[in-house]
Amino acid sequence: MRFTITGRNLEVTPGLRSAVEEKIGKLDRYFNPDTEVTVTMSVQKERQNIEVTIPVKGTILRAEESSSDMYVSIDLVEEVIERQLKKYKNKLIDRKQAAAAFTPQFLEEEHSGTEDEIRIVKTKRFGMKPMDPEEACFQMELLGHNFYVFLNAETDEVNVVYKRKGNTYGLIEPEF
Repeated sequence: MRFTITGRNLEVTPGLRSAVEEKIGKLDRYFNPDTEVTVTMSVQKERQNIEVTIPVKGTILRAEESSSDMYVSIDLVEEVIERQLKKYKNKLIDRKQAAAAFTPQFLEEEHSGTEDEIRIVKTKRFGMKPMDPEEACFQMELLGHNFYVFLNAETDEVNVVYKRKGNTYGLIEPEF
């Protein structure tokens, strides 16, 4: 695995770099050696944040954790990535997809997927009236949701607005 480690409002010390490479490096048995791993560490007020992104053949494994200690955050994010890997592995096997980014040992390893199985328990249908993204944000706030699906009046395409940290919003537009 090849690491790209950066710090925001934080100097990446050799100790932090070695902790990340050691802890996240434990996952190298799952990946081919040329797999890129992007790690961003930051400090905001009292919180020590770490974000790990691993692009894997059409999918992105991503985890973000924070705590009062960066070393604890590193441990937490490694556990999350490992859980995601096991879920993704089951998906690969279930759908018989190509798994070129992973080692054969990982794919042959036994793992029961019952506790992490995805089950859709409710389906909603609703009409979408055309609106602009600002109106969609307003509707989302009124409903108290974290995201809102709407028909963009300007583009006549389905879009999604969502809440971000820091009381900001994001817009997802499809790209075909």
